[in-house]
Amino acid sequence: MEHQRTHTCGELRRDHAGEKVVLNGWVDTIRDHGGVMFVELRDRYGFTQVIADPEHLPGAGELKPEWVVAIVGTVRLRPDENRNPDKSTGDIDLHAESVEILNRSKVPPFEVEPNSVTREELRLEYRFIDMRRRPVLEKMEMRSDVARIIRREFFDLGFMDVETPILMKTSPEGARDFVVPSRLHMGQVYGLPQSPQLFKQTLMVCGVDRYFQICKCFRDEDLRADRQPEFTQLDMEMSFVRQDDVFEVIERVMVAIYKEILDYDVPSPFPRVTYADAMTRWGIDKPDTRFGLELFDLSDVAAASEFKVFRGTVEGGGTVRGLVVPGGAELTRKQIDEAEVVAKDYGAKGLAWMKVTDEGPTGGISKFLGEAELAAITERGGAKVGDLVVFGADTWTTALTVLGQVRLHFGKTRGLIDTSRHDLLWVTDFPLFEWNADENRWQAMHHMFTAPRQELPEPGEDLSEITADLYDLVIDGNEIGSGSIRIHRPEVQARIFEHLGISEAEAADKFGWFLQALDYGAPPHGGIALGLDRIVMLLSGSASLRDVIAFPKLASGACPLTQSPSRPDAAQWEELGLEVRVEEDEA
Repeated sequence: MEHQRTHTCGELRRDHAGEKVVLNGWVDTIRDHGGVMFVELRDRYGFTQVIADPEHLPGAGELKPEWVVAIVGTVRLRPDENRNPDKSTGDIDLHAESVEILNRSKVPPFEVEPNSVTREELRLEYRFIDMRRRPVLEKMEMRSDVARIIRREFFDLGFMDVETPILMKTSPEGARDFVVPSRLHMGQVYGLPQSPQLFKQTLMVCGVDRYFQICKCFRDEDLRADRQPEFTQLDMEMSFVRQDDVFEVIERVMVAIYKEILDYDVPSPFPRVTYADAMTRWGIDKPDTRFGLELFDLSDVAAASEFKVFRGTVEGGGTVRGLVVPGGAELTRKQIDEAEVVAKDYGAKGLAWMKVTDEGPTGGISKFLGEAELAAITERGGAKVGDLVVFGADTWTTALTVLGQVRLHFGKTRGLIDTSRHDLLWVTDFPLFEWNADENRWQAMHHMFTAPRQELPEPGEDLSEITADLYDLVIDGNEIGSGSIRIHRPEVQARIFEHLGISEAEAADKFGWFLQALDYGAPPHGGIALGLDRIVMLLSGSASLRDVIAFPKLASGACPLTQSPSRPDAAQWEELGLEVRVEEDEA
């Protein structure tokens, strides 16, 4: 390259007028005005308009979009009527004196412009072109800025950045591990970490005291629309702390991110709500509090109701809840049916409803309810003329979950969510255990290394009332991360294993190295992990995690860019001592 840039394409201003400069970049657009060419030159930093005479300037007439060039020229002010206040370089033009073609380009498979409409798989296959578009590149820049803020804040707070292993022992809990066969230890495998959980707890035993890391994690989950098999998280752990200490650190970091990225002031400290209250009020453990529509309890009314569905639900140990949709009486039957589809997707048999009109409650189940019941329902829910009331009647979990999802449906479809707001809150006091009906046993609701808040009962007793010293960070109705105060005493950890049906031998086999560390003076400690991809997705207003990851996978787990996963050749299989089974249709 003969001419190396002196400035970037987003740098030149009025003060540079008269200077001779060199720009390097990609040809964005070309307009030929009969003897005068206007070339928009682009790089990561912006755009500069270049004026060239193709008849007297060698190479200028050959230029095509996406060619890489070096242009030498003089900066000149535009006439006032031609200035573009919407562009940072809109006051000047570069009058070209020489053009050096650094590289040619094939015709791209789609236009490199901000609003290019192209199917996602093609964009990801040609991600090196897709990322030249400003909206994509700006999201990558935002992601980099978020990581920079995170590191600055954690270093300022005295945290140590420690890398933990990628190749590790397979984990038996949670999602499936990605496994890596070992050539040197034939017949054995490594697991890729779903989280550095046990390593970061061990770092506390090491005396690191304050650890953080921006790390890659891997989960071999079944296909889900907006999950990635590999993802990035902010991981942190602290010694000699309580819940409030973890909250204070994370709130400082998140407040700094929102201020510097969006110039948005997040109120701190963040609101806190228990898991039970979140479910009772919003029907979900990651509530979007940017709009109202809280659920209300009708179980006592239903217990005395002549409506058999309501009364039978309560007599069977279930609950009846209600939700008022302001102005919902105007909804058509088709629109109500759409909400019922949502309810059925989450386990309901249907969606009971009624409308409040000038003549009183009408439609739906109103004909099955007495005047006293109707009055109690409208009064308790605060329903006014013109509103719609919907009901959930089922087990506690199902009724609340169904109405929680119906609430979100109406919040979105009726434009009730205040998208100018960002609500960050903590959800605390989750159950430590949940019952797995399929396997007829208790299992950890989050993970088995979380400290219980109460004394553990004897094995075989009910565990439903045991809560965990556990907390989730929720942003605008999205769970961003989960953390807890950990178990640091070996005898408590052994008791948890006992309740989960894990024998001493099994625990030693699966977690022996970590349990040994607990035996050597583990301090009280706690921490959290936040999804970096999801944070940037919310900050940028993106529709998908894939929009904020440089080289993402599709929902199928495949990478269109590299055409992975792919089959290794026979020699690689042989080295690993493995055989591959090919399905008949594939063969």
